[in-house]
Amino acid sequence: MNRIWLQSYPPGVPAEIDLKRLSSLGELVDHACTAYRDLPAYEQFGTTMSYGELDELTRAFAAWLQSVGLTKGDRIAIMLPNCMQYPVALFGALRAGLVVVNTNPLYTARELTHQLEDSGALAIVVLENFAHVLQEAAAHSQLRHILVTAVGDFLPAPKSWIVNYVVRHRRKQVPPWNIPQAISLRAAVRAGRAMRWRPEPLGGDDLAFLQYTGGTTGVSKGAMLTHGNLCANILQALAWIDGHFSGEPGTLITAIPLYHVFALTANCLLFAYLGWKNVLIINARDFPSLVAEMKRHPFEFFSGVNTLFNALLHTPGFSEVDFSHLKITLGGGMAVQAAVAQRWKEVTGKILSQAWGLTETSPAVAINPIDDDFNGSVGLPIPSTDVAVKDEAGNDLPIGESGEVCVRGPQVMRGYWNRPDETAKVLSPDGWLRTGDVGYIDQRGFVYLQDRKKDMILVSGFNVYPNEVEEIAVTHPGVLEAAAIAQPDEHSGEVVALFVVLKDPKVSAQDIIEHCRKSLAGYKVPRHVYFRNELPKSNVGKILRKELRAELAG
Repeated sequence: MNRIWLQSYPPGVPAEIDLKRLSSLGELVDHACTAYRDLPAYEQFGTTMSYGELDELTRAFAAWLQSVGLTKGDRIAIMLPNCMQYPVALFGALRAGLVVVNTNPLYTARELTHQLEDSGALAIVVLENFAHVLQEAAAHSQLRHILVTAVGDFLPAPKSWIVNYVVRHRRKQVPPWNIPQAISLRAAVRAGRAMRWRPEPLGGDDLAFLQYTGGTTGVSKGAMLTHGNLCANILQALAWIDGHFSGEPGTLITAIPLYHVFALTANCLLFAYLGWKNVLIINARDFPSLVAEMKRHPFEFFSGVNTLFNALLHTPGFSEVDFSHLKITLGGGMAVQAAVAQRWKEVTGKILSQAWGLTETSPAVAINPIDDDFNGSVGLPIPSTDVAVKDEAGNDLPIGESGEVCVRGPQVMRGYWNRPDETAKVLSPDGWLRTGDVGYIDQRGFVYLQDRKKDMILVSGFNVYPNEVEEIAVTHPGVLEAAAIAQPDEHSGEVVALFVVLKDPKVSAQDIIEHCRKSLAGYKVPRHVYFRNELPKSNVGKILRKELRAELAG
């Protein structure tokens, strides 16, 4: 399937991008720090870091990394939430030519051990709140350098002292830890100021990230994302949003974690290239505080996942936020539900645009035209991107027919780190990535996702897509969230089980079943309904159906 005849691009969006326009993320950092030197780059806790300060701090950190013997291609893990230290560590590492291993701060010792062992990371930057987990994992790793930082370390005194005191002693959020070889990130940067940074020549084929993911198969593995992959995706996204902003640097609020590929590319890299001010939210699950920040900073861009948008819509004070400056709200990471998109528009007066991507595609593949109302699709393929729907044998399927959605483009990963067998399962010799998502393409070229192949429910031989069941369930006025999974059944093989978080405790399981029966074929209607106070979610707020399946398996 050829993207050109399938797709009508929005006005002004080219079919192809010029990959020579940006050669590496090192070039991106140099551009941002030079072109926007006096402008604010990041803000947190009322403190602003300019692009000029970012330049000095990242040069110093890069120099220190080189001084301790780390060289181009060595891996460094970054285990930080959204705080000022994240861009300092990230851009400093990239300027030193290192490969960044983004690490979820909420990992258990087992998960962290796997990632450190598998990546062969030689250094790590970790927030002290999570150092006790690293203490347990470090002995099983190749780590030579451990840099620890406190939440307030990169804030000016006395604010830094106050923040660190509150976190450590009032909130008691720093469990005891003891890593004798650890040093302070702040001390390393201070030492690096007196050292000379040697810029590393970087090209599109050089590795930039090992971004760990369960991917299209189960085991956690590192997607090898090159500088060329990330630069291509930045240029692709830039072509899509071009003309929707004034041309002057604006403000965005980053609530989803920067260590996740969605925020990494969309919020961190793209908007650094544009010179915007990035307001960092360290704990997006503190919804009242997030709303307070949204009231404090007029913002033009906001990204998130369906559960975040839904939670904000139910947070007191959200409707009082000034949305007059907001130009783009971008939803990804999981399916945006029509009821949430409709409510978002009612409250904010703005369209919630759905996009789609994967860790393996850096991540963007398709985005809806920014000015189009929500239509349930994940949009049109972005420039220089082929999307096709294929059967199990790899044959293209006709327009409108469901199959596995496959992607080819300059943003597609090189493969999985040290896992040629896993790479061969998803990447064909001619560059097609099998995404593991089931969907179809309509006559206009819009891509519709129905669900993950592994999440499909098979009821008496009929396919049931969990997203469809969940979409209907959450339209019940008493339902806040819902997740559908397969439950074994001796008669049908499988039936639909629905896990529900209620807004109205008076709602019964039968109420929900009858509500679904009005809009779904009989075999799609939930047979079992289980009520929960909350649903298990990933670090970005994506509902984890696999944990619910494990619970049922008992």
